Amino acid sequence: MPFRIGPTELIIIFVLIVLLFGVGRIGKIAGELGTGFRSFRDGLSGKSEVDSKTERK
Repeated sequence: MPFRIGPTELIIIFVLIVLLFGVGRIGKIAGELGTGFRSFRDGLSGKSEVDSKTERK
């Protein structure tokens, strides 16, 4: 029988992560992950950092 993660297990894992890291730190980690994914996607599309800075202004 394959190992499957259900909703109960996901809730338990989420609670443990919140207890270990705290809410503020999780938000900071999520923001850094988002920035990393964005820069990775920009790198794949060929955008340079100079192009993205001029577009945001």
